Amino acid sequence: MRILLTNDDGYNAPGILALYEALSADHDVLLIAPDREKSAVSHGISLNQPMRIHTIPLDNGRQGYGITGTPADCVKLGLFELCPSKPDLIISGINPGCNTGVDINYSGTVGAAREGALNRIFSIAVSIRKSENSMDFKGMSGFIAGLTEKIHDFDLPDRTFLNINAPDLPMDTVQGVRITRQAQENVSKQFEKRLDPKNRFYYWYGTVSRNDGEIDTDLHALAHNCVSITPIQCDLTDYKTMGKLSFLQLT
Repeated sequence: MRILLTNDDGYNAPGILALYEALSADHDVLLIAPDREKSAVSHGISLNQPMRIHTIPLDNGRQGYGITGTPADCVKLGLFELCPSKPDLIISGINPGCNTGVDINYSGTVGAAREGALNRIFSIAVSIRKSENSMDFKGMSGFIAGLTEKIHDFDLPDRTFLNINAPDLPMDTVQGVRITRQAQENVSKQFEKRLDPKNRFYYWYGTVSRNDGEIDTDLHALAHNCVSITPIQCDLTDYKTMGKLSFLQLT
């Protein structure tokens, strides 16, 4: 299988390197990732500055690419400039920190997978909950490698991709896999207000406290130490409301 591998943490991040090691033994994997961390850039692309590409050596003697742009840029350049043939699968991750609920709207990890889906390629975003516990990148990479064998021929709806999140536990202690929906809790609402040496205020996003969410959500699955798999669609149209707005049409 031909796999394009990317992330939003940079080409030398432990999560993407663990995925590359797990997948490249049995698949043709091309690593194309930002040359530095690009977290929380969502689906942004680089319109106002040039993008530069440099080759990077990988442990198995092959080469990958570091891109000065965003995760979505990496997918676009991969598909239309760097990939010798169309990939069968795009995987974005493994991100250190979950991308669940409303947070997926801010995530560069998810943005890259969405870009793949927009181009009608089976795409997966992969994240692990970040905490004081160690993150099992190797175990999660093995899980994803097994998942790709099971699901790459599955007929996902057009422009739909999978958002996968794991708890911060060794994978052999995870309590199962749940198919979930996106929680609607907006957690990015708290700020820490600080004073700089010149007596000017500045702000950091504060510590996020999450509840379990409703029972069928991604947040609830992680809170109960399960892997969450959520199908996400790119089409944001509210079709039910379209009919209700028909009175606004000019006659």
